[in-house]
Amino acid sequence: MPKIAIIGAGLIGRAWAMVFARAGHPVALYDADPKALAVNLAAIDASLADLARAGLVDEPPAAVRERIGAAATLEEALDDAVYVQENIRETLEAKREIFAAMDRLAAPDCVLASSTSTIPASAFTAALAGRARCLVVHPVNPPHLVPLVELSPAPWTSPETVERARALQTAAGQVPILVRKEIQGFILNRLQAALLNEALALYADGYASAEDIDKTVRDGLGLRWSFMGPFETIDLNAPGGVADYAARYGRVIQEQVATQRPREWTPEVIGRLEAERRATLAAADLAGRERWRDRRLMALVAHKRAIGG
Repeated sequence: MPKIAIIGAGLIGRAWAMVFARAGHPVALYDADPKALAVNLAAIDASLADLARAGLVDEPPAAVRERIGAAATLEEALDDAVYVQENIRETLEAKREIFAAMDRLAAPDCVLASSTSTIPASAFTAALAGRARCLVVHPVNPPHLVPLVELSPAPWTSPETVERARALQTAAGQVPILVRKEIQGFILNRLQAALLNEALALYADGYASAEDIDKTVRDGLGLRWSFMGPFETIDLNAPGGVADYAARYGRVIQEQVATQRPREWTPEVIGRLEAERRATLAAADLAGRERWRDRRLMALVAHKRAIGG
């Protein structure tokens, strides 16, 4: 199996390392901070044990872990790699700097991908000699549990690069989608932002509590959305499919949307929301709840695999 390089060993980087290692790839994990590298390698050991208990790895965790090695330098990480997933800090300057270095050091046919969630590839690859092999491959946090990845090429990214990235991600068990034109936030974050904007507005204007809004998604919309998207949902919610749904409910939805507007995340509203959330979940319990979330995601992924959906 070809070598994969992971640049930046934080939460996303270590998750990517597990994605590729459990698919059989040797992985070189590099971070400019040796201490961060050591901490996250230890975290990988714990996560692999959790994945094994959930039935989400097909071999002993030690066998997967053996494929992940620490690289002392960027040059060492990139040596012989066919694909690079970058995960460093989310600033334009940092992305430009690391991609310039990777373009200089990596083999000419190595795909260079960024996990950025906010910056289009065209913003940090325009000046590169190898810009045709660069793109954004934006994961969902954490990518070793949530398989969707957004492939967002720059205007000059070659079709071959996109196809190689798609094939690699698919073979590794991820679910790639193509962002056909660059747009701020890509697809997932824009859909999430629309829901968050309306959730905050409903909370700020006193229509429902934070807990009840969470219940609405968790025990309502989220149940369907765990196995079908919004278009399939409406296709099944009217006897005649999408066209029938639009004829029945399109005007009502347009009227509702017309009342929505972007909302500021004001200190007053966020302060109230923070107080309500901390009354439900103490700050000291956040890390434990995150681990609970990951275990629930593992169980859901295992269930979806078992039923083939």
